Amino acid sequence: MKNKISISEIVRGKFQPRKIFDKASLEELSNSIKERGVVQPIIVRKSKEIEGKYEIIAGERRWLASQNAGLNEIPAVIIEADDTKALEFGIIENVQRSDLNPIEEARGYKRLMDEFGYDQEKVGKFIGKSRAHIANCLRLLSLPKDVADMIESGKITQGHAKILVGMENANLLAKKIFEKKLSVRQAENLVNLFKKPKKIKLISQDSNLKELENTLINKLGIRVSIKNKRNNTGLISFNYKDLDQLNKLIYIIKANY
Repeated sequence: MKNKISISEIVRGKFQPRKIFDKASLEELSNSIKERGVVQPIIVRKSKEIEGKYEIIAGERRWLASQNAGLNEIPAVIIEADDTKALEFGIIENVQRSDLNPIEEARGYKRLMDEFGYDQEKVGKFIGKSRAHIANCLRLLSLPKDVADMIESGKITQGHAKILVGMENANLLAKKIFEKKLSVRQAENLVNLFKKPKKIKLISQDSNLKELENTLINKLGIRVSIKNKRNNTGLISFNYKDLDQLNKLIYIIKANY
């Protein structure tokens, strides 16, 4: 049922998956509403906790912008929905509009699973996303809080975040990615340098030693020579052809230590 409801009769939804609202985009929406009004109604249900109030299911951003625009009423569709449906509506509306950041999206999926018994396959079918997408989103929740905060604030992207999952020094790497404005490919190369290499038993001039030399040459593009003694002490040298190669080597060392 479509109605116009007083702004003061509406309260925030407790199942709203979105927590962060960009001030600049909210101001743009407010200016648009001043010019054209609210084009798409919000979705609400009668509040179970506050008599005479309506709880937002979808459209909190439009409600906030309408307040900033000085509106007294807002168009709304009133539906009957239990808590599960309220969360479902909130997630799918925001996902379809790309309004959720990756962490908010993942928390919404986890809430469906933890509180309402969904599994990854059911979440995927409901949202219209692959199970792999749901799994990748949920993995972001294993990242340290500082990294999650950087994702929510837009300092690093979901692409950056995916390659940080499981890294012990994810905080340090995330800061370097942000400070140096690395692309996802550049960040991936940086992360690979920090991954623990397989232990190699080195015996002078054996195939493992040559393989390690070739791996370093391929990664760095610089001639590498490793001389290993029987007691496993030795020397590693880098032979650069020009200043560009030297600067590349210095950049890699500085970026990681």
